[in-house]
Amino acid sequence: MKWTKTELDDAVIRHVRGDFVSLDHGLTVGQALDEIRRRGPGDKPIYFYVVDGERRLAGVLPVRSLLALPADARIEDGMRRDVVAIPESFTVLEACELFATHRLLALPVVDADRRLLGVVDVSLLTDELFDLHEREQMDAFFETLGVRLYHLRDATPRAAFRSRFPWMLATVASGLVCALLAGAFERTLAESLVLAFFLTLLLGLGESVSIQTMTLMVHRLRGERPGWDWYRGVLGREMLGTLLLGAACGAVVGSFVLLWKGDAAAAGVVGGGIVISLVGACFVGVSVPSLLHVLKLDLKISAGPVALGTVDIWTILSYLGLARLVLGP
Repeated sequence: MKWTKTELDDAVIRHVRGDFVSLDHGLTVGQALDEIRRRGPGDKPIYFYVVDGERRLAGVLPVRSLLALPADARIEDGMRRDVVAIPESFTVLEACELFATHRLLALPVVDADRRLLGVVDVSLLTDELFDLHEREQMDAFFETLGVRLYHLRDATPRAAFRSRFPWMLATVASGLVCALLAGAFERTLAESLVLAFFLTLLLGLGESVSIQTMTLMVHRLRGERPGWDWYRGVLGREMLGTLLLGAACGAVVGSFVLLWKGDAAAAGVVGGGIVISLVGACFVGVSVPSLLHVLKLDLKISAGPVALGTVDIWTILSYLGLARLVLGP
């Protein structure tokens, strides 16, 4: 099937299949099999979806798992509860991105209360759409910088300016704040000039971590319903991984400073600054998309410039603040 741009923007709810089997969570395996025989398994029996009394999606049960359970077992004991579902508000393109990300054969479509509305299967995703997904990765890179690439391909210079300047202005603003912060630590930099040599390195590492974390968060927020517990769990996992990355990078760079300049204090400041700045960058990368999601703002466009500017300011402040604390004014 060849999709046009208009069709890719079509609501995915228009493409759901109704020939699927939903099972009540209280059924046993034997009762579930009787229900499937009575209703028929449908044309494409890939997964059976388990619902509660109000038809809210509770879990998914692959055919293979159902057949492996004893007849007197309850299906809710064998189902998977971490179901990736497509909100009914999603477009065909957004649904295809979920298929490409999770590599599943079918996905349920749910309403705002997570009631099961239908199913779309992987036939929605053709080879052409896999190619489109690769192109979307390029678009995502530009969106991280605050630009929708497809808006600019045929834009006039005036339209391109209006689209890009606000986000460029945000970058300029954060850069000016960083310059003022660095000026406030002028005496500290003058006392240990070697710190200035590694400022660009710290800024680059912080931005890399924030972009990577933010990209993962944008994808996660598309397929899940975040809450406070969800946020704390994701933040804890990401912070732990980043702490390990920061410790490793800090040890490598700090050792280099010690061997190069023989200055243990400066080596400690550079290494410790890397750890602190990366942990802060991870926090920003998780928190900014989550906050924008709660505020119902465009994650892809808004998160990039906001996160990068915040991380740059945090990096300058934490690095030079640590230097003043260790080395003095």
